[in-house]
Formats: sequence, structure tokens, C-alpha cells
Amino acid sequence: MIEGHQEPLKGTTTVGLVFEDGVVLATEKRATMGYLIASKKAKKVYQISDRIGMTTAGGVGDAQQMARLMTVECSLYNIRRGRPMTVAAASTLLSNILNNNRYYPFYVQLLVGGIDDSGPSVYSVDALGGATREEEIVATGSGSPMAYGVLEDRYRKGMTSDEAVALAVRAVRAAIKRDAGSGEGIHVVVITRDEYREISDEEITENFAAATTA
Repeated sequence: MIEGHQEPLKGTTTVGLVFEDGVVLATEKRATMGYLIASKKAKKVYQISDRIGMTTAGGVGDAQQMARLMTVECSLYNIRRGRPMTVAAASTLLSNILNNNRYYPFYVQLLVGGIDDSGPSVYSVDALGGATREEEIVATGSGSPMAYGVLEDRYRKGMTSDEAVALAVRAVRAAIKRDAGSGEGIHVVVITRDEYREISDEEITENFAAATTA
């Protein structure tokens, strides 16, 4: 969502889910300012560490500031400690930053997901610093009720990477169809022990066509 003088419409859909070997994070690409679709290519998934990603909902400026700050903090931690920050530690740090600014809050709702020595995990962090570990699935933003309907119905433990991506795409697609604040396209990231990989639009269309049209 883009900040401006108009009264903003709070619109976004972000999804996180844990599968057998990692985590999938997915968002749509619409940014709104009042009733204006201000951008059709808004970035809402950021890589903050080698194996940790963060999705954003809320004010664009606040979200970008959080992404920059967390990227720097994760890098400094790696340099100082000689090992990468865990997903839980990154979520706790983010929670502390937001809580310390609760009187002048950052207007964001964030998901932090990735994999470390403890395995894959996803955390939901609100604007006042409340952090919750989500064991399997999570969705945020105005399109989350539609996304949750798909996730709750189709998620199962032990999913493969392709199955998890297909489900994430389906969930975001369901939100795009019914939520005015969500739209344009789908951005998907897969995080495993081996890589942090962004799924291209072409790959989504070619390999997950059933999910995007269902």
C-alpha cells in the first residue's frame, strides 16, 4: 500500500506455509492509494538473510524501512557471530524494533519465514511487535479470509515443494478474485536448506496453471 494524502484502502494478501523441506512465501503485487491502483508491480517479499524472507503488508515506506533494517541486522549478526541469524531470532528482533516504536508505529503487518538448524518455520509479526509462530499456514492482509479458506481446506503435512507452491498460488489467486485491494500478479518465494528461490511469472504460468485458473 502506498502512503499519501488520500485515505488509504488497506489491501494486500500475503501467505506463508511450511512444507516438508522448507517454506513458501507468496503475495500479490497490487499497491493502492485511496481508490487508485498506484502500482501493479509492488514488491512485497524481501530476502533479509540467506535463508530468511519477509513479506510485507501496510505502508510502503514503513515496509521498505523494515526490510532494509532487517537485512542490515541479519548481515551484521552473521559477521559478528560467524553464523546466520535463526528465523526465531530474526522475528524476535523485528518484534523488539516494532514494540520500541509503538508510540510512533510502523504501519506494517509482516511474515518472517525461512529455515535454520531447527527446521522450517514462519512467524507473524504485527505493528506493535506481537510475534507468533505459525506451525503450518498463515495469511495476512485484506484478502486473508479468502486465502485462509483455501489453505485450511487443502493444506496437509508432508507436502512437496511443488505442492506447496501450487497451494500458495491458489490461495493468493482466490484472494485476488474477491478482494479489491489484491491483484495484478503473484510473487512466490521458496526457501529450502539449499536455496532461496524466486519463482518466475513464466514458471508459475507453465507449471502451476491449474492453481492460477482454479
